[in-house]
Amino acid sequence: MADKASITPNVLKWARESARMTEETAAAKVSVTIEKFKEWEAGTSQPTVKQAQTLAKAFKRPFALFFLPEIPHDFQPLQDFRKSGSKALTTSSIFIIREIQQKQTWISDVNIENQEEKLAFVGRFSLKDNPQSVAKDILNTLKINPASYKTDNPIKEWIDAAEKNGIFVSRTSFTHSRLKLDSEELQGFAIADPHAPFIFVNSDDWNAPQLFTLVHELAHIWIAETGISNEIEPDLKQKDKFHPVELFCNEVAANALMPKEIVLSFDSSSFQTSKDVFKVAKQLGISSFALLVRALNLNIISTPAYQKLKKQADIDYAEYLKKEAQKKAKLKEKDKSGGPNYFLLQLNRNSRLFTQTVLDAFRGGFIEPTLASYLLNVQVNKFQKLESQLFR
Repeated sequence: MADKASITPNVLKWARESARMTEETAAAKVSVTIEKFKEWEAGTSQPTVKQAQTLAKAFKRPFALFFLPEIPHDFQPLQDFRKSGSKALTTSSIFIIREIQQKQTWISDVNIENQEEKLAFVGRFSLKDNPQSVAKDILNTLKINPASYKTDNPIKEWIDAAEKNGIFVSRTSFTHSRLKLDSEELQGFAIADPHAPFIFVNSDDWNAPQLFTLVHELAHIWIAETGISNEIEPDLKQKDKFHPVELFCNEVAANALMPKEIVLSFDSSSFQTSKDVFKVAKQLGISSFALLVRALNLNIISTPAYQKLKKQADIDYAEYLKKEAQKKAKLKEKDKSGGPNYFLLQLNRNSRLFTQTVLDAFRGGFIEPTLASYLLNVQVNKFQKLESQLFR
């Protein structure tokens, strides 16, 4: 007979609920009935050691946690700045938030222990300041000029600039292969810690919305407002549903990515057709929709012109997505090995700066192999493959 695990029932229940997992889903993870699982949470029976280990893995909790006498202190939930009526955060969102909180806490503690100076730009401004002033300070600090990107991949330039200034940036669209992140549920979040600010961007979208999310989250850091965001790109309707912090950070992002003087430098022919708008938007690394809202707010186009161009841009965007899907399908057909490089995906998920920091600490003997592996989501014997992606 298999050994039973003398777990603490209310800790098991807390671990499941904090993972936003139903009793039915949890029971299915270990192939038992809901009734049997409820017995474990009630303490009238116990799972086997193997079943408890499987549940610990499913809930993304240390196995030893189940044996604690009381429910442990967990990470405090981030403030939810998402608009009213947003989808409830599900398991995948909870897991990625918890993962980033763990990484951020570790690196913040390291920087404090090493007596690193606080980053001056964290909390330099507040909601009382002018969004345009905040945007200019972000551009000056990161040394970015939206009028002249060095490559055709602006989001990479922004991430590189942010990480050179000590801001960790994580991007992924999954927690593992079966847990995808829904961009309608979670687009990004920021942890505005002066010792180790961390930004997460959901990559379940194309680069333009991701870039707007990234700069929006940078604004959160500049005003020291830690929290979760969704539906970030500018919207003309239902502004009353948006939190004041989100509206402010949207204004900052619009001013940083589309500075007034740059947008006004385009002549009227740039806004004649949706294809003209797309050409300008691509140059700035943003979506046609974001550019149209900005142009309307700057009185470059009228409301009727905006509505007409927006309608056509929606059609063009749907066609664009269709073509992109076809391209991906062809590439997948050519590459039978399937999908993007695993180590590159983990590198982006961890943040390049965070990955390098952990690897340096590991190589220097400052942290144990098990901790390094846990922080990077990669086995120690695969570190070399992960590190090789840093220099590509």
